[in-house]
Amino acid sequence: MNPIVIGILAHVDAGKTTLSEALLYLAGSIRKLGRVDNKDAFLDTYALERARGITIFSKQARLIWEDLPVTLLDTPGHVDFSAEMERTLQVLDCAILVISGADGIQGHTLTLWRLLAKYKIPVFLFVNKMDQPGTDKEERLKELRSCLDESCLDFAEEGTEEFLEQAAMCDERALEQYLDTGSVEQEQISQMIAERKLFPCYFGSGLKLQGVEELLHGIVRYAPQPVYTEDFGAKIYKISRDGQGNRLTYMKITGGSIRAKMTLPNGEKVNQIRLYSGQRFEAVNEAGPGCICAVTGLTQTFAGQGLGGEAASMEPILEPVLTHKVKLPFGCDPAVMLPKLRELEEEDPQLHVAWDEHLKEIQIQLMGEVQIEVLKSLIETRFGISVDFGTGNILYKETIADKVEGVGHFEPLRHYAEVHLILEPGERGSGLQFFSVCSEDMLDRSWQRLVLTHLEERLHKGVLTGAPITDMRISLAAGRAHNKHTEGGDFRQATYRALRQGLMEAESVLLEPWYEFHLEIPETSIGRAMMDIQKRSGTCLLQKAEGGMALLLGSAPVSAMEDYHREVTAYTKGCGKLTCTLKGYEPCHNSDEVIAAIQYNPEKDLDNPSSSVFCAHGAGFVVSWNQVKEYMHVENVLGEKRKSPPKANVPSSPSSAGEDKEIWLGTDEIDAILERTYFSNSRNKTRRKSGIPVKSGSQRDASSPEIRFYQPGKQDKREQYLLVDGYNIIYAWNDLKSLAEDNMEGARMRLLDLLCNYQAVKRCSLIVVFDAYRVKGHVTEGIDYHNIHVVYTKEAETADQYIERFAHENARKYDVSVATSDGMEQIIIRGQGCRLVSAMDLREDLERVRSMLRETYLERPQLKRNSLLDVLSEEAANKLEKLNAQLEQGAAP
Repeated sequence: MNPIVIGILAHVDAGKTTLSEALLYLAGSIRKLGRVDNKDAFLDTYALERARGITIFSKQARLIWEDLPVTLLDTPGHVDFSAEMERTLQVLDCAILVISGADGIQGHTLTLWRLLAKYKIPVFLFVNKMDQPGTDKEERLKELRSCLDESCLDFAEEGTEEFLEQAAMCDERALEQYLDTGSVEQEQISQMIAERKLFPCYFGSGLKLQGVEELLHGIVRYAPQPVYTEDFGAKIYKISRDGQGNRLTYMKITGGSIRAKMTLPNGEKVNQIRLYSGQRFEAVNEAGPGCICAVTGLTQTFAGQGLGGEAASMEPILEPVLTHKVKLPFGCDPAVMLPKLRELEEEDPQLHVAWDEHLKEIQIQLMGEVQIEVLKSLIETRFGISVDFGTGNILYKETIADKVEGVGHFEPLRHYAEVHLILEPGERGSGLQFFSVCSEDMLDRSWQRLVLTHLEERLHKGVLTGAPITDMRISLAAGRAHNKHTEGGDFRQATYRALRQGLMEAESVLLEPWYEFHLEIPETSIGRAMMDIQKRSGTCLLQKAEGGMALLLGSAPVSAMEDYHREVTAYTKGCGKLTCTLKGYEPCHNSDEVIAAIQYNPEKDLDNPSSSVFCAHGAGFVVSWNQVKEYMHVENVLGEKRKSPPKANVPSSPSSAGEDKEIWLGTDEIDAILERTYFSNSRNKTRRKSGIPVKSGSQRDASSPEIRFYQPGKQDKREQYLLVDGYNIIYAWNDLKSLAEDNMEGARMRLLDLLCNYQAVKRCSLIVVFDAYRVKGHVTEGIDYHNIHVVYTKEAETADQYIERFAHENARKYDVSVATSDGMEQIIIRGQGCRLVSAMDLREDLERVRSMLRETYLERPQLKRNSLLDVLSEEAANKLEKLNAQLEQGAAP
């Protein structure tokens, strides 16, 4: 039988870890039953977990029952660590949902039930703690059927007439089988469980080993057997580090096998394969399908990634709703701390660690107070730094209420791109979805892919508060490129501007997180509770009232429910209990108040412009978002007619531009505007005043004898790097461009040979970067070509992006220069404080180097060789010549 992977999920304090201990003990995997209270549970491997008595990180253990290999995944039960639990769901074959027999179904239990349905995971239910006084099996079974699903069946009655009749009612095929034979076959029951039409229920006590063996028998008999392919596939669900700091990539093999020293489809090599069970692990040479293993040697993997034939996982449903400032101790540099927090973000992607350039602070997103305490302890233990966190701020989001067309145009001199996007409101909780409905006759497929990549590559802000946008369908509907002038960076700018322009036109809606709550209170407090919920803009419903206690179910904004649990404790004198779980994002109940408090001005957000850039008569001009559709080169897709199409898409003179409040700019000023727009936080704070035309032309002094940024100054002794955008240079130099039309490989090698000679004189570290973003599955490849380095980028990464990242990471450490004629790339390089040179400037300097080499080694007159006659006296030289003459005569025939 293939191994199966079973996850154990529960609300906190339901006894999930205790049940895991019981399963392992009965299967013989452990010799002694551990207890959470005694701090010796087998799967509570971290000191913090044992100290607090809760599961914080998911762990695995292996057992065998009736020849069926089972990998057990124990997940966190506390709501603050729901993200860790949700990441585990993507590798489960089935799940055990544990419910406390004493407490019944809790709010988080319903959240888990919805997640299991979302991921389509078959579920076995185990009602735990049935040994406690006051528990009622029939009452709990009734609750399961009313709150979860009517198809929850008590498998303690398996085989009875009543059981078979209830099972047959769950599926038409089973009903036909029951009517024909009077029974329902085991295979049919297993099929119904796999299709989530039937949910087996078991009752018992994990602490006293009651009902646990029956659960194991039921899993072996009815758990659906997964089917695996022969081709390699794996799903990564977790990243962590062992005690020695080794990076561990946890994955489930979903096809084929993985072997030590094997090169994975992402280009990385496996060093070691570990099969963990608690803290212990066994190193193996190979792991087959269905196996959960931890792999060392991988550095580029991430949770949710699919390898080989396995697709990536869906975006997580549960996410933090509060963002906190990280307060560092005195003397701790944020630049030092940020990479350490990034390491934790690898292990928990939902932390969303970010550096706020405007506030000069590190921000992190967290679920609640327990996670804050755990994270502080983890940072101090691992890095030896004691940090604190500021008060949590609500994480708002934005969406739109109507369908609009957003347009963006980017056309400074020698650049061109136009993009039309259709923005539509999506279903609540659907996130952002990107599509292309553009004809390839209008825009080549490669450009379309690039537009979609730019839509996905960054967090886009709304226009109400600057919060992230969500719940939208964004479709590329039209676009235009130029055969000669369009480059990848042009479409990035046009795409960003099109999205922003559409948001400015649309009716935006501010969203805030909402809770679903369970409120248990004395019956005498029902009126007070309902009034409180109403004041907090929430809704509630009286679910039941018996035995002097009442249960209210409802939902309310997260911001309004802050600290309400303390009020509940106070007015119920400790008898009340409030349980909140995240419901999702809904329209903000006080949007006007929030918008006014944040005071966000979208038109002054220089990092997210909504205007477009056009060009005419050798000069550029900027058109604001509310006039830009009048200047577009492609007709509006939604059929909006232009009010008064401008002649040739541009004003006829600067004076007419002034009447329309448009700004005429030279190429230098466009460069300055874009620098202000995207790099307002760069180290060069000198800015021109916008709106003042300047004469276009080269910023470099034509009389300068050479490119100076290669020469180290007296004050700058840093190592020098020159990055060359390979394809940009090839297409900028006419001789290489002509050669590339016939033989691109020949053009590349010719460029590399020229740069080898150039580097030999300049003595800098020279890196030539070529695009390989269209090569499926390609990883970043670096090779040495004589005395220079050559880099081919990975899939979906352009040379621009590689150079931008290199500049961002190394500008402070090295003297970095970049050779490119891409206008936007030049802007970015300036913003990072690096030096830049155009393709033509590089060619001129290269020709100077070649001339210098010719003068030095080819055209210099040859030196006369020294001879013995040169150093003898005149008399001795004459005698030697006479002697040579006599010898020659005597030797003649």
